[in-house]
Amino acid sequence: MEYMIKGRKPESFFRYFEEISAIPRASFHEEKIADYIVDFAKARGLEYYRDEWHNVLVKMPATKGQENRPPILFQGHMDMVCEKELEVEHDFLTDPLDLYIDGKFLRARGTTLGADDGIAVATMLSLLDGTVKEHPAYECLFTSAEEAGIVNAPKFDFSRISARTLVSMDAGNIKYPLISCSGALRSEIRLAYKTESITMQAICVSVSGLIGGHSGAHINSGRANANKLMGRLIAPLMSLGDFRIVSVDNESKGTGIPRECKAVLAVPNVDEATAIIKQYADAISTELIDLDKNFNVKVEPVKATEMMTREDTARVCGILACMHSGVFSMCRDLPYLVEYSRSFGTITTTEDTISFLISNRSAKNTKLDAAQNELNAFAAMMGAKIEHYGRYPGWEYDKESHVRDVYCQAHKEITGDDAAPIGVHAGIECGVIRKAIPEMDAISIAPDFYDGHTPKERLDLDSCEVFCRIIARMIEIL
Repeated sequence: MEYMIKGRKPESFFRYFEEISAIPRASFHEEKIADYIVDFAKARGLEYYRDEWHNVLVKMPATKGQENRPPILFQGHMDMVCEKELEVEHDFLTDPLDLYIDGKFLRARGTTLGADDGIAVATMLSLLDGTVKEHPAYECLFTSAEEAGIVNAPKFDFSRISARTLVSMDAGNIKYPLISCSGALRSEIRLAYKTESITMQAICVSVSGLIGGHSGAHINSGRANANKLMGRLIAPLMSLGDFRIVSVDNESKGTGIPRECKAVLAVPNVDEATAIIKQYADAISTELIDLDKNFNVKVEPVKATEMMTREDTARVCGILACMHSGVFSMCRDLPYLVEYSRSFGTITTTEDTISFLISNRSAKNTKLDAAQNELNAFAAMMGAKIEHYGRYPGWEYDKESHVRDVYCQAHKEITGDDAAPIGVHAGIECGVIRKAIPEMDAISIAPDFYDGHTPKERLDLDSCEVFCRIIARMIEIL
């Protein structure tokens, strides 16, 4: 193929990034990129292992004279988030990305770029191709289905790993290496309800205009949760003597802070109910941060034939009013970092069941255990069923870390600037690896890229050159 990126070093990093950008690699469709990596290993006589979920491990022996140095595990995921502009025609299962250079940035026309985590794949291929001439043994782990919720990394056979130093490459800024991340647990509460024929007037109450956001990264930002606001608006209607819920729904993704919520209600007096809702909406509007300044509540008449029983209405109101959404605790060692949180996400009403999706996050696995137990008790109290799934472990902050010190030293030498290690209240695969190998000394690093998971995603090419120099220096020191 003809390469677009020219004159940048190391040439192999940029060449491999272009090559993998021509290979579709959506989550759960990593067969082709895994084939590419296996063929790469075969062509160079490197030991490799590929499991049934298309996780691939490639091992490269130490160069002569470096055999006694400890091995290094490099790691990143093969899949990418597949988002495109509405007007763009692109099939992520078959079409290559359409790359172009915009100043110092690399972009893809109308789609995500896949720098997350094509950066890691290109880096590992470059290292396996001998970019650094003298080095200890490498173990390069390419994981699959990370963007779907860290699905397949936990299934890998980590007994195949001998390294105890991990350099993951799933961060987003060269100055800010990651040194801690949260684990997660999703919980779904399902409440079966009974209905009666409507004997009152039906209204639709809609909450909209909120900014929303990521349930981990933005949970400490003060952004309002539409579900919780809906609970505050309709719980006071109990004072009317009788009102019923018909349905409650939103279109939030399970991992997002919901921006909108709609509830269809049956009320004995529309004017009185509307006045109560407006009173509480006005009060709420004085509490919100500027990002939520477009908060809006509408009350409109609608048609409905069935409503929940009084008992089930009370239970749904109880869930809306009492479900915590926000921060439980902050990290003692990194005071800026959220340690434990919960986000109240998607609500869906079907003809006989209403379900509530909750996202729990913590770097401490004991906190995730606590979340599961608390929600089990809450669901039992509400007479509902609960299911937990999608759990993956967190990565707790280590007060002492050799690989962190080495990165900071290399960053200072190459850039002249001090690195600023940070923790994130979101999940990356370091938590999975650390659970499997608790003594693993870990860091997650990357060059600068922006607007990940969106069609505006762009990769700083200058930063990539600096990043590769830092990696090479780290290999010298470790």
